[in-house]
Amino acid sequence: MGWTISHGTEANGLISPSYRSISVLDQHLAYVLPARDWRSLAPAFGKRSGDPFTVPAAKAAHIAGLLRVAAGHRLMPSHRAVLARELADAADRAAAANQPWEWR
Repeated sequence: MGWTISHGTEANGLISPSYRSISVLDQHLAYVLPARDWRSLAPAFGKRSGDPFTVPAAKAAHIAGLLRVAAGHRLMPSHRAVLARELADAADRAAAANQPWEWR
């Protein structure tokens, strides 16, 4: 099981990472970002039960920037950086369309 995240690049316009991959990414984000930045990722990351939620477009744009910073950090594992960039791109597309970024 996993998330279905809007504004992705898969054929159906989604991203479908597992719950575990998001959880592990969250741990790496906490390690490479300053605490204030990591805390501002809370609308999309953090301890979630898998319940659907949305991130407002303006917040999605901010999250995208933080994900890109984290992805470029020298301590971010390359396979986690790929997911961070993919999520950043999806968040940017949601923000550019002025639509909520949906996680189901």
